[in-house]
Amino acid sequence: MNLTTTDGRSVLRMERRLAHPPERVWPALVETDRLATWFPSGATIEPCVGGRVAFGFGDDGVVTDLDPPRLVAFTWDTDHLRFELRPDGDGSVLLLTHTFDDRAGAASFAAGWHTCVLELDLLLAGRPGADPGVDHDALHERYVEELGLLAPVVTADRDGWEVTVERQLVHPAEVVEPLLAGLDGRWELVEGTGHGARLRHVRSGTDAGERDRAVRELPAEVTALVGRLAARP
Repeated sequence: MNLTTTDGRSVLRMERRLAHPPERVWPALVETDRLATWFPSGATIEPCVGGRVAFGFGDDGVVTDLDPPRLVAFTWDTDHLRFELRPDGDGSVLLLTHTFDDRAGAASFAAGWHTCVLELDLLLAGRPGADPGVDHDALHERYVEELGLLAPVVTADRDGWEVTVERQLVHPAEVVEPLLAGLDGRWELVEGTGHGARLRHVRSGTDAGERDRAVRELPAEVTALVGRLAARP
């Protein structure tokens, strides 16, 4: 799994080998009854470029690319999803590319797709709906680290600078809020992805040395708070 930026948007790429050839995997990527077992919302895909994609929730999407049994891609709200298959011996390799704007939500997306592809593998093995055996919270926290999502964002104008660390949490706001009392700096909780709150830790000023200090300290302060959350009984 890797996370990059293209044209100002975040791009999450995941590559997984499946023990089945593309012709066997393809129906699971495009057929409604099969998508219902592993795709996050279920989906009904009209099989043509420009075709409608109806999801289990939210607005419809549009098919942007279709090349059976190699490629299907479509929009989902403002996001774009691309599923590519290539032969690999007696199996295939699935390359999933998710393009989106909410970079701080990348760990939630990564953990979600990780689990979805495990469920896809179970479907292909003839075990649809079986428990993939995933600790979603632990997986989310792993991807926060692997994708480098604690990197501070520094903005500046003529009035000074602002350093922000935005971090998706796996705990709801009502659990996090009591732990913020008495902490130094500006801490905000906003709506996030998944089941947890989104945390923003912000420091601002005018001195360049203080800015560099904030860049060093804010990620550690957020990590310390996450550690306190994890240690709760």
